[in-house]
Amino acid sequence: MHKDFATYPSLAGKTVFISGGASGIGAEIVAAFASQASKVGFLDIDEKGSAALLASTPGEIDYEICDLRDVNAMRLGLERLRSRLGPASVLVNNAARDDRHDWVKVTPDFWDERMHTNLRHMFFAIQTVAPDMIAAGGGSIINMGSNSWWEAGGGFPAYATAKAAVHGLTRTMARDLGQHRIRVNTVVPGWIMTERQKTLWATPEALEKHRDRQCLPDLIDPVYVARMVVFLASADAAMCTANNYMVEAGSI
Repeated sequence: MHKDFATYPSLAGKTVFISGGASGIGAEIVAAFASQASKVGFLDIDEKGSAALLASTPGEIDYEICDLRDVNAMRLGLERLRSRLGPASVLVNNAARDDRHDWVKVTPDFWDERMHTNLRHMFFAIQTVAPDMIAAGGGSIINMGSNSWWEAGGGFPAYATAKAAVHGLTRTMARDLGQHRIRVNTVVPGWIMTERQKTLWATPEALEKHRDRQCLPDLIDPVYVARMVVFLASADAAMCTANNYMVEAGSI
């Protein structure tokens, strides 16, 4: 894994809010912004994981515990972070769960819960933080997509549908917020080797099959997703909006 990553002076001192920051890709994003001297606030439902990340990661980091399926609780968490860290210049809508499910067994309640987990909170987080970005004259919003639906992956129709919808959310909000110099983009991870993925689904057979799909031979560490997010948040990406930025080693 490369260690000579870029530093972006434009991110120093900026306030960044991240959903689902306690583990996996989210934790790497928290660490990446902290290393840029940003003020980082994250939301997560995992109290133990959040406290452990705070204790192990240097930088100005804070968090609030909440269930993102509860929009009012999420808004309150963001407001509390705002009161301590200041208004956000960057929002990263990262939180999601890719639990496998059989399409035959999906109920309306399960479908709705998956939309709440993987999509709905993104819009309401944008709605909550965008007024501060408008007042500041700009900002960057990064929504986390997935290449699962690009690959026509099966085994999780509600998840894949929600992730496909993220791209529509990005495009329409980029149009609505662009006049305020707020950029909205989607980062599209491939199969990222988080501890969750390695524990639940990364069998030797599955990994061998997936390597055959990728153009690059290496499995993808979460840090590379975080690096794309940091770039899109920086002034270096000032003319990047309404688009998808793939981190999938050429596996579509």
